[in-house]
Amino acid sequence: MSGMVATASQTAGPYWHLIDHPEWADLLRMDGPNAGLATAAITLTGRIMDGAGEPVTDALVEIWQADAEGRYDGSFHGFGRCAADREGRYRFSTLRPGPVPAPAGGNARQAPHVALSIFARGLLKPLVTRLYFAGEPLNDTDPLLNSIAEPERRATLIARPDGPARWVLDIRLQGEGETVFLEV
Repeated sequence: MSGMVATASQTAGPYWHLIDHPEWADLLRMDGPNAGLATAAITLTGRIMDGAGEPVTDALVEIWQADAEGRYDGSFHGFGRCAADREGRYRFSTLRPGPVPAPAGGNARQAPHVALSIFARGLLKPLVTRLYFAGEPLNDTDPLLNSIAEPERRATLIARPDGPARWVLDIRLQGEGETVFLEV
């Protein structure tokens, strides 16, 4: 096959907005895959910021989570997607996930969490992190949280309550206060 030339690698952005569906940020919407699910809703929100603390206005956040019983294979559809607004804010309506089995098996459980993937211009691949809930007793024994030695770094994964059923986690892509990202 002479004449073929490999194409250059490109960053992820900004084309993900072409596949953004704003309704996907509401996992409990009446016309969605979880319609009729009897559960209490929570809101997950926060800001995506760059190293200077400025909003990343072209970011896209995807979430994946278990249902309230900690299952990924139940009737709950735990995937959502949300484009950041002009202030770098994201917002999801969902349910609070339950604890899921720890990788080691047995009766060990991971603390309830939501997996987040962040896409933005300049990233060659999405950044992956987790959102945990402040005050959750299982945070003390969660294997991933316990693998982060520095308390201030661990705190970058802990969403804080901001009113009834509302949780906030700001994500800093780099610099001081950078969020812990996972190698996947």
